[in-house]
Parts: sequence; C-alpha cells; structure tokens
Amino acid sequence: MSFEEERKRMVEVQLRGRGIEDGRVLKVMGNAPRHRFVSKEHEQSAYADHPLPIGEGQTISQPYMVALMTECMELEGNERVLEIGTGSGYQVAILAQLAKEVCSIERVEKLSLKAKEILTQLGYTNVKLKVGDGTKGWKEHSPYQAIMVTAGSPDIPQSLLDQLSEGGRIVIPVGGSFSQELMVVRKRKGKAKTRKVCGCVFVPLIGEFGWKQ
Repeated sequence: MSFEEERKRMVEVQLRGRGIEDGRVLKVMGNAPRHRFVSKEHEQSAYADHPLPIGEGQTISQPYMVALMTECMELEGNERVLEIGTGSGYQVAILAQLAKEVCSIERVEKLSLKAKEILTQLGYTNVKLKVGDGTKGWKEHSPYQAIMVTAGSPDIPQSLLDQLSEGGRIVIPVGGSFSQELMVVRKRKGKAKTRKVCGCVFVPLIGEFGWKQ
C-alpha cells in the first residue's frame, strides 16, 4: 500500500471513524505527508494508530490525537497560532494549512532544526520556529487567537493565558507527568473557562512554568 493510500485509510478509519467531523481538519490530515516527519526506520508505521519516537525522548502523537487537538482549536483560517512543542514539525504542518500564521517553540535545538528543514522542503512559508522554554510562550508575536500545547502540563501556565486574545482558546493536556486530561481553555474577561475532552498521555512539559527537568 502506498503512503497516499495509507493516508486515505488513516483518515477514514482512525479519524472519521472515531468521530472527527471537521472537514477542513480531515482534508489537511489527508494531505500532510506524515512519513516525512519520522525516521526511515519508522516510515512504514507513519500512518499507524499510535505515537512514534522521534529522538531526544520525544514522540510524534498518534494521528487521532493530532486531529482531535486540531479540531478543538476551531480554526477558521485567519488566526495567529502558538504551538508549544514543535517536535517533529508534523503538528506545525497541520496547523499551517488551517491558520494564517503558526509560531512554534521547541526546547530541543536538534528537533527544531530538523523540523525547520522538513517544513522548508515541503514549502510551508507561514511558520516561525524558535528554540526556547515554551512554558513562557512567545510574547513578541502575541496575542494569539489559539494556542496548542503538545506536552503534559501540571496546570495551565498563566504566561500562555496572558498571551491569548480575549475569546481565544488553549488546547492543553493537564495532569500528572504520566497521564493527563485533554482540556480546552477559553479566555473570557481575562479568566480561564475550561472543558475536559478526554484522557490522554503526553511527554512532560518541561520549563519554568511546567515540570522541572
């Protein structure tokens, strides 16, 4: 089966079949070459229904979780988005097709450089990448209409809420260092209004306002 065929099957079985309804999300998940964001040894598993290692103790999330978190962002196309945890760059590629601009922070320089290389090769021009402590956000480009955190946080960092525009939303796994609840946080009159989506397991969010290394 070709990568294109595997991608189509992923969309129909793993995403649409499990309740992902946003047509724009399904379309871009069907377009993005996920196999380009994993190592050669994991290429044949790129569209399987589970996370994969990308080195440096980090992972690329399973396709369903990528789609679910993206759907929770409720993007319309004119937003500036902040992503915490660039990782492989795959989630950046998905968001870049759905938003006006994506700013992404990664604490591991090696991963950030590799992601930049792949995203450039694939022609994504509306992304900005930075190496640093993602828990502090990226104030220079704020406010953001939506923020996605792709690592498990002990709570909702106030620094990110401060950089979110009024009415904006943060999609973030919150809980312990081994398991979390995926939450959607909306900013209403400067306060966080939260909604739980489902249980999940992410690598820990390391930083000043996350877990200590």
